[in-house]
Amino acid sequence: MTREAHAFWLRTPGQGEIRPVTLPAPGPDEVLVRTCYSGVSRGTETLVFAGRVPADQYAVMRAPFQEGDFPAPVKYGYLNVGTVEQGRADLLGRTVFCLYPHQTGYVVPAEAVVPVPDGVPPARAVLAGTVETAVNALWDAAPLLGDRVSVVGAGMVGCCVAALLARFPGVRVELVDTDPSRAGIAGALGVDFASPADAATGRDLVVHASASAAGLQRSLELLRPEGTVVELSWYGDRPVELSLGGVFHSGRLSIRGSQVGAVAPARRGSRSFTDRLALALDLLDDPAFDALITGASRFAELPDVLDRLTSGELPALCHLITYDGE
Repeated sequence: MTREAHAFWLRTPGQGEIRPVTLPAPGPDEVLVRTCYSGVSRGTETLVFAGRVPADQYAVMRAPFQEGDFPAPVKYGYLNVGTVEQGRADLLGRTVFCLYPHQTGYVVPAEAVVPVPDGVPPARAVLAGTVETAVNALWDAAPLLGDRVSVVGAGMVGCCVAALLARFPGVRVELVDTDPSRAGIAGALGVDFASPADAATGRDLVVHASASAAGLQRSLELLRPEGTVVELSWYGDRPVELSLGGVFHSGRLSIRGSQVGAVAPARRGSRSFTDRLALALDLLDDPAFDALITGASRFAELPDVLDRLTSGELPALCHLITYDGE
């Protein structure tokens, strides 16, 4: 592999560009990876592209191999699948996932990559970072056998949560979204679908992932007394207004935040970040997840793609980025 690579950078909020980069020679504990696919995590990456990361969250929102600083210029992203071309013998030739930005090739410590299981196609493996978020959310939520669970927000994160919940014995799952076209995706994932107005009430647990105040309000309304909303949305710099004067207090309802930056307390003593990511990759051995990849573009088109995703002109759950040779 040539030592010359190219990376996507946000030059200023709303304007991206492709920049050349020269890769260093990999050291004894490093690997050189040629990227096959990356994925655009639409919710977070469009907020970054628009320059809407709150100043007090700059440190929290840094990606593992981010370069530059918010709001810009910054190299950001974390869904990357590639092939190891140099480095540790047991990884040579392996397809691996790495929390790396959009770049044609890169050098990272060997422990930063996780092999993709043989049964998982490389293109589907870009979802691993989002499935990892869903795994952590369900470690936080701890659903029980027979629970009635709603997932409000059929975006990339919400759909991954619903897909995993569908595997829980006896759990009845309803995916709730304002977009009726998401009913087809719900069907592919094996869960029910409803609009917010028609959503089932009396739920034991609601996972909220719509990134809207209206979605969070409706999530509370769907709960049974003493039920819990697990909040997965990231709102960037937008304020969220809720009405808590109804049943919130009398019903003893709870809102609990979940965030992937730390392993959930329920598993923190027994699982590492690598364990969690490896589990996410194992769970992707299921073709139902292919429904979440809703478009593809070439790497060279990424500046325009992120602009169109941010404006809403290009609808997507996970938008796949393809690289030369794929």
